[in-house]
Amino acid sequence: CCCCPPAIEALFCLWCKSGCSKSAVAGALTFFPPDPPLYKFHRISKDGVQLPEFEDDVIVDSGDDSSDDDSNDESVLDQSDLEYESGTPSDRAKYDDMKKKKKSADKKKKKKNKKKDPAVQLTERNLKLRKRAKTRNSRDRRDAATKVRYCFEPDPRLAKPPRFSGSMDAVKIGPQKKTGAYVAAVIYRVRKDKLTDRTKTIIYSHGNATDVGAMHYISSVLARSCNVNVVMYDYSGYGASGSIPLEANTYRDIKMVYKYALEQVADGDESNIVVYGQSVGSGPSCYIASKRKNVGGLILHSPFMSGMRVLTPSRALACLDIFPNIDRIKKVDCPVMVIHGQLDEEVDVAHGVALHNAVKSDLRRECWWVPDRGHNDITDGPGKMSEYVRRLKAYLNQLE
Repeated sequence: CCCCPPAIEALFCLWCKSGCSKSAVAGALTFFPPDPPLYKFHRISKDGVQLPEFEDDVIVDSGDDSSDDDSNDESVLDQSDLEYESGTPSDRAKYDDMKKKKKSADKKKKKKNKKKDPAVQLTERNLKLRKRAKTRNSRDRRDAATKVRYCFEPDPRLAKPPRFSGSMDAVKIGPQKKTGAYVAAVIYRVRKDKLTDRTKTIIYSHGNATDVGAMHYISSVLARSCNVNVVMYDYSGYGASGSIPLEANTYRDIKMVYKYALEQVADGDESNIVVYGQSVGSGPSCYIASKRKNVGGLILHSPFMSGMRVLTPSRALACLDIFPNIDRIKKVDCPVMVIHGQLDEEVDVAHGVALHNAVKSDLRRECWWVPDRGHNDITDGPGKMSEYVRRLKAYLNQLE
């Protein structure tokens, strides 16, 4: 349409090609995982041997990619992937040669992409994510069957966190029944001699353009300074997680992670679980907190009332809205703490204020409207980090 801005035309094109799927359009607007991820999950065989690393987009299934948003993304791993691990040197040479050709083709594609209109780029991005999801799901399923374990390595360019005396485990949680996907998570566990019957477990749903690698610093700070277990996980389509980034998948993700944390980390005591949602993570966090009536607490960090309300207060586009936090927060039955920067230009502080006011009056806890901070810098600097930790500890100590 010649009268439509390119961005609107791109979204309309994606909407049509996805079968008029609201979630496909909302996902394109909402989710931007770091590419490449800011960490690695090294694969270790049950015999302790490190397995070869593979690029997710080297081997993709050539089948039909027109499945709907809730389809099962499982597929059989390409035979060349299996040959690399168990085949002859000549097989591996063929694979390496294929990788070189792929890289050369990618360079040519990048040049072409500069000339492509937004509609084509958005559609191709969606297809690429689906192909990558099939490869990851297949590999994770096979790893689970052969009892592969993982070793977490954050990007060396990231700041090193303070030393944490507890343990740190890299795991893949799953499979999810509907999609077959596994979710990548890093578990920070308090040392056994520091555990008490009131030790909390924080399930942290991070912000948009980040992953568990970038969140390694704050995870370590929380575990060490607040003496809590931390379960930091990546949404579907982020980092080493399988499937694709969609609103519905984030709900499936947190339900799986919650069950795992309850059984494997919190020793079955739901009152010791605290759900923490930052920015887009406020969506799955409000969702699970509204469903689990015995959860111990909810912390919302730079949250929004709903996805579309970040773009416009008008409800004309309500049909495309996602993460209706403002409605779900009213159903939460645990103490709630809200943190929001007053200089936030991405999600106005009015969102945090509205959510705080919507919490049941007897469950509102002291909020923190940070006067000189924006959306992503609330903990920046030693002074703010110290105040952040102090306020979190005060909130956690009030929980039963």
